[in-house]
Amino acid sequence: MKKEDKKTTAASKAAKTAKSAKKSESPSKEFLNAPKAEVISMFATHEHDSGSPEVQIALLTQRIEQLANHLKTHKKDNHSRRGILQLVGKRRRMLQYLAKKDDARYKVILEKVGLKK
Repeated sequence: MKKEDKKTTAASKAAKTAKSAKKSESPSKEFLNAPKAEVISMFATHEHDSGSPEVQIALLTQRIEQLANHLKTHKKDNHSRRGILQLVGKRRRMLQYLAKKDDARYKVILEKVGLKK
């Protein structure tokens, strides 16, 4: 291979990596790396709120994302895999409850958390 070919190959690889990094960083998911108290304050419906469906869905989403990243490196960790499935089911039930109770709040939380339905 020529030096020019090597340079273009390296440049194209760097560009692809940058593109994939941009895709994975969604502006609506900035809460994923925030501390728990900050997430609660971001999604709270009133001052002392820590148990509303919006807060619970956000916290479950944060935990699911952490476990998904863990499972990418530890592929054989079936105990964590079972845990993430339980959390996804719990979040799904919360979302169903919120959709049935108040459709406007349901749509807002989906957009904030970055889920699609």
